[in-house]
Amino acid sequence: MDHQFVLILDFGGQYNQLIARRVREHNVYCEVKPYKTPLDEIKAMKPVGIIFTGGPNSVYDPDSPSCPKEIFELGVPVLGICYGCQLMAQLLGGEVTAAQDDTAREYGKTGTHYDTSCTLFQGLPVEGVSWMSHGDYMAKVPEGFQLVAHTAMCPNVAIADEKRGFYGVQFHPEVNHTENGSLMLRNFLYHVCGCTGDWTMGNYKEQQIRSIREKVGDGKVLLALSGGVDSSVAAALLAEAVGNQLTCVFVDHGLMRKDEGDEVEAAFEKWDLHFVRVDAEQRFLDRLAGVADPETKRKIIGEEFIRVFEEEGKKIGTVDYLVQGTIYPDVIESGTGDAAVIKSHHNVGGLPDFVDFKEIIEPLRLLFKDEVRQLGRELGLPEYLVMRQPFPGPGLAIRVIGEITKDKLDVLREADFIFRDEIHKAGLDYSINQYFAVLTNMRSVGVMGDGRTYDYTLALRGVTTTDFMTADWARIPFEVLDRVSVRVVNEVGHINRVVYDITSKPPATIEWE
Repeated sequence: MDHQFVLILDFGGQYNQLIARRVREHNVYCEVKPYKTPLDEIKAMKPVGIIFTGGPNSVYDPDSPSCPKEIFELGVPVLGICYGCQLMAQLLGGEVTAAQDDTAREYGKTGTHYDTSCTLFQGLPVEGVSWMSHGDYMAKVPEGFQLVAHTAMCPNVAIADEKRGFYGVQFHPEVNHTENGSLMLRNFLYHVCGCTGDWTMGNYKEQQIRSIREKVGDGKVLLALSGGVDSSVAAALLAEAVGNQLTCVFVDHGLMRKDEGDEVEAAFEKWDLHFVRVDAEQRFLDRLAGVADPETKRKIIGEEFIRVFEEEGKKIGTVDYLVQGTIYPDVIESGTGDAAVIKSHHNVGGLPDFVDFKEIIEPLRLLFKDEVRQLGRELGLPEYLVMRQPFPGPGLAIRVIGEITKDKLDVLREADFIFRDEIHKAGLDYSINQYFAVLTNMRSVGVMGDGRTYDYTLALRGVTTTDFMTADWARIPFEVLDRVSVRVVNEVGHINRVVYDITSKPPATIEWE
């Protein structure tokens, strides 16, 4: 490995991927691995630090997730967060019990006092707000540990054995609700683990180019180009690595936004690469006819994508490698190891069992969206392409709820265009990270021109986010929503009602399907 590495052991908490995002923000490379990862594998990774995540279990339950006690004998600093803190305490001779009364249980924003002589809290104010979420209590702190933070209700909010580099916090420093939480993580990374900040997209670009050239040799490469940020960055990276050995295939599946197929083709005309546009609209619509289940839609689209690529690959001769713009949130949400499947991404969980390529290359697989954008800048991509609105591989198929027809897609295309047009006119393009329209399967009564209508409801969705793992609904001004609603019902047929989605992620996902 060309850079320092921090291991995040996943014990099933809801913020685990956010921890990874926060570590990466400090230019330190990390990966999330399951708590079951064998000790020998952990040793082979040579981590400079280990972070135990939170989790929903109680450490004193015999069936709760754990890890080998020998992990504390590796000479590597460890930070335990919430469940991870309690697990550390339990494994090192402390005692964790269920809280006997409300005084030991803490949830939400909590005033906290810090011992700023502790390395973890150096440079912080002595008081701040931390985000708590625990119903268990460290009744006994392990030998060698000191209490370094407390609240009005709980005396052992944070513990530290500075000599061995072991730290535990009951709260969640990775969430924005914890004041100075990012600084706490930085202190652990730089002042405890000795990190130097060697994880940059410039370094990653050079490393990936070397790796791709070594893997591909003189083989031919086919890239699945959607025109979105992820596949565009992957295309630029592969073009720099293997040049004319690369063919980019853009599958126009008829599920794109208004005029998007033509825009994608125009954008890549200027690039020095082989570009092939495949008109596959009818093929996809035929496969999707009568299908309403969102997971089935994704899997059909994933399989059909692959089949089209295979056919195009055979037209240009033997192709050894298929490249996809898969990114880290795609992998996480599609389920890995013990993780739950939130939704199958067409390029991960939606792949068929058999793929007729020597190997699939996914150079962005371990990157978050903002890292992908930064890599695009390092590769010289224009800003309008780097900051393009995210668009799912299955396209409008997962923004038409229920069965898909060409008529429904055309209605949604026009309505979505109006929404995006008004957001642009209002100057909100860059303050809202993702915004789009959804054609619901719900019909309701309306009145237009003194006549009764019975037509579809259009849902508008806008979110703000830094990593697309969590998101808050965007506070779009009412006057903008009003203009969108008026235009949609007047300019687009078969829609008589417009609603706005005010649900964050979690509990919802950004897309509706």
